[in-house]
Amino acid sequence: MLAARVTFAQKSEIFAPKGKAIKGYDVVAFFKDAKPVEGADSLTYHYKDADWLFASRTNLEAFKASPEMYMPQYGGYCAYGTSEGHKAPTEAETFTIVDDKLYFNYNMKVKNNWSKKQQELIEKADTQWPLIKDKQ
Repeated sequence: MLAARVTFAQKSEIFAPKGKAIKGYDVVAFFKDAKPVEGADSLTYHYKDADWLFASRTNLEAFKASPEMYMPQYGGYCAYGTSEGHKAPTEAETFTIVDDKLYFNYNMKVKNNWSKKQQELIEKADTQWPLIKDKQ
C-alpha cells in the first residue's frame, strides 16, 4: 500500500491525493490557527493543477490574493525526503512553520529526525527541489 502512495505522490508538483492539495487541508489555517483544519469542498480554488480546499471564505480569499505566502514548501511533499532527493507523501499533523514557511514530513518519527537538523535539511531540500519537482 505504501508503494502505491509514494508512486502517486510523485506524479505532481503538488502533493494532491485525489486532486486535493495537502489531502484537503486548509493551508491558510496552519498559519492562522496553528493546527490542521480540513477544508470544505464548497470552498475550493484550483491552482497549480490541484484543488486547494479552505475552511472559510476568508482563508480562501487570503490564499487567492497571495498563494505563494501560504503554499507549503516542496509542494507539500516531505521536507526530509526532499532533502534526500525524492518525493514522499506527508501527514497534516507533521506540519512545521519555519521563518513563515510551511513544511510537512512523512510521519511524526521523520518530523522528529528532521527537527534535529532542520536548518541543514532545509538547505539541502532547497537545492534538491528544483531538480525533482517535475519528475515522476
